[in-house]
Amino acid sequence: MSDFIPPAKPLIGDEEVEAVTRVLRSGMLAQGPEVKAFEEEFSAHFGLGRQCVAVNSGTSGLHVGLLASGVGPGTEVIVPSFTFAATANSVALTGATPVFVDIEPDSFCLDPQAVAAAITERTVGVMPVHLYGHPADMPAFQQLCQDRGIALFEDAAQAHGASLNGTPAGAFGTFGMFSLYPTKNMTSGEGGMVSCADDEVARLVRLYRNQGMEMQYHNEVVGLNNRMSDLHAAIGRVQLTKVDAWTKQRQDNAAFLSAHLEGVTPPPVAAGAVHVYHQYTVRVADDRDGLAKALREEYNIGSGMFYPVPNHRLKPFQVDVDLPQTERAARECLSLPVHPSLTPADLERIVTAVNTLVKAGA
Repeated sequence: MSDFIPPAKPLIGDEEVEAVTRVLRSGMLAQGPEVKAFEEEFSAHFGLGRQCVAVNSGTSGLHVGLLASGVGPGTEVIVPSFTFAATANSVALTGATPVFVDIEPDSFCLDPQAVAAAITERTVGVMPVHLYGHPADMPAFQQLCQDRGIALFEDAAQAHGASLNGTPAGAFGTFGMFSLYPTKNMTSGEGGMVSCADDEVARLVRLYRNQGMEMQYHNEVVGLNNRMSDLHAAIGRVQLTKVDAWTKQRQDNAAFLSAHLEGVTPPPVAAGAVHVYHQYTVRVADDRDGLAKALREEYNIGSGMFYPVPNHRLKPFQVDVDLPQTERAARECLSLPVHPSLTPADLERIVTAVNTLVKAGA
């Protein structure tokens, strides 16, 4: 059988190894000059035009971003249910309540009309997720939040380099969070980056990530230890030099798949949107799970089912709410390999496998 094609593949080269070795030899391993340089380079590279603050994970980034924005007990933040649990967890960790609403069927992102209907007197913010690397309808959310006097936050965990009408993901809200987990479009080994709309938000994010203090032993708030190490920042700095080429390869791979796949619904791209294809997610109307199983067993091709259990049905939340598009997506979505390590032969094999299996009714 042909070699296994994984659904995702971290790309770590000699340059990353050398960067880590350099830091190890420097003796400065905790948050230091590498972190500061990474923060500045990240903001500049993606054209964010704002301060960025590095943390030890994407979930940490959401958590401290929400804390810095004043989210806490007695408040509500509207979020999608069709996303990784960290989106809702980060709201709950502040003591606030995540309010789950439905998604748009095309982008898989939060539906502005559903959000508008869910706003209450306790709502302090809305947090769309730029799911799979496709930007949410941020102009609609900006207008809605402005009209209703609430804040806009961004879960940009999967959206490094995505944009809408020329504005990059992470530059719309009070804060935006990018994950730097190994399978993301770029990585620092583990980590997150918080883009902050103004200096005060950035100051508070830095406080919360560092035990609540700017000056040692002069704690201003009850903080956390969510700092990024210089080891991780060194990896991230190298990856910044590579991510544009990787993104272009992802987009080229996605274009090939969309042009040749049959019997499944490829991911559409909204007008004015730049999709960075963290995942290439299709809809399989009949027996998604059977297709995934056959791809693995008959063609040695991996795939991903993100997210088969929506957040509102997870044990910590268990909310009785009607989200038909969320339930449909959880039932139909399948993410096919799109990562930049794929060869032309890999892409041909994926297309042949999917088309053959769908035609055969797998």
